[in-house]
Amino acid sequence: MELETLPPIVQTALGYVMQGIELAQGWLLSPAAWSQFGVLVVSYILAVVLTRWISPRLNKLIAPAPDADNMIATARRFTLQFLPLLLPLIAFALTGIGEQATRSIFGSGEVIAFGKRVFIFIAARIVVRDILSDPFLKLLGKYVLIPVTALYVVGLLDPVSTLLETTRIELGNISFSVMAVIRGVIAGSILFWLGSWSNRQSTDYISQQEIRPSLRTLLIKVVEFAIFGAAFLILMNVMGINLSALAILGGAIGVGLGFGLQKIASNFISGVILLLEGQATVGDYVELDGGEQGKIVKMMARAAILETFDGRWIVVPNEDFITTRVVNYSDSGSANRYEAPFSVTYETDINRVPDIVEKAVATHPGVLDKPYPPDCELRGFGESGVDFACEFWVNGLDDGDNKFTSDVLFLIWNALKAEGIEMPYPRRVIEIRKDDADAIGV
Repeated sequence: MELETLPPIVQTALGYVMQGIELAQGWLLSPAAWSQFGVLVVSYILAVVLTRWISPRLNKLIAPAPDADNMIATARRFTLQFLPLLLPLIAFALTGIGEQATRSIFGSGEVIAFGKRVFIFIAARIVVRDILSDPFLKLLGKYVLIPVTALYVVGLLDPVSTLLETTRIELGNISFSVMAVIRGVIAGSILFWLGSWSNRQSTDYISQQEIRPSLRTLLIKVVEFAIFGAAFLILMNVMGINLSALAILGGAIGVGLGFGLQKIASNFISGVILLLEGQATVGDYVELDGGEQGKIVKMMARAAILETFDGRWIVVPNEDFITTRVVNYSDSGSANRYEAPFSVTYETDINRVPDIVEKAVATHPGVLDKPYPPDCELRGFGESGVDFACEFWVNGLDDGDNKFTSDVLFLIWNALKAEGIEMPYPRRVIEIRKDDADAIGV
């Protein structure tokens, strides 16, 4: 069959095949090629031997004590993760030495150069398979690092890069290359992963500091905005976007948003004021002017989340904390006053009641002596008995896990029963006159 009768694409493919066969025959019959293959084999075998000898010694030298938990121990454990790279790196170094020798003797080193690139590919696979533990980095290595190193091994990295650089995407008046899109996606993914990692580290560090909770939350938010703002600006530079044009566009958008999103801006500024002043922070139990009440479990840029004792979440705009009346019961430790009402019968010597009740209530472990000890007060004379109330101070709220009023009422009941003092119950006196008795036949 003559080549001229075949389709052009088949002729081109067969031409490449013939060139490959001629190149392979030249390598197989060339002493330089055989010497390079020999150098690769010897380098790999020697690298295996050296790795088996060096690896356990390095592991013993670098590994920290099992109970060590400091910065140096963490750095040493991090270094140990890279020991699997020892074999391809040693093989690469030995192959480089062999390449210099073969080039000086035969003036050729293509085979051994290909072997060096293979060792680089093996190192990339080890990094993705054995070293990277973060899911995002492992995904990035699997679909970016390994394909790039594979193209580098077969010598196609530069042609593919050139093709992607010259392939343009047109969107109206905007034109950009496919390589710019790929570069932006990869750089953006790495930058925002680094931003998330840095934000987690800074959040953990700030959370461990002995500072006011509201200021701690504000610092965490400021650091978060700074990190991701810097990542965004770096990404714009990587993609080649003119930041001055972006600033003009951002100014125009900002003016429009300023008119359309006044409430959001107001809530954001109110949130910053709350964090700075610390009048209400995470952990406080508050009651708003509209009747909403609960513990603040989260403060965000726009709103705060209150959790009631029945498990419901209430989203309250930050502006409500600034423009309306807020009662802060300070569930984070300040004292609150409660009272337990009770009554005794009219036959009781009421002068004994305050001393008995105050001593009984004072035995409760949650009742405080300061700012005031338990105080039993006479409140009035009811229809069935004499009304009292015992005021007491405790830390926290009388709800949820705490049942202060219930416990105090139990103490009062037991104390009065022990002293023979009875609680009243409704009584009615019925008076029957003589005329009425005769009328009904009594």
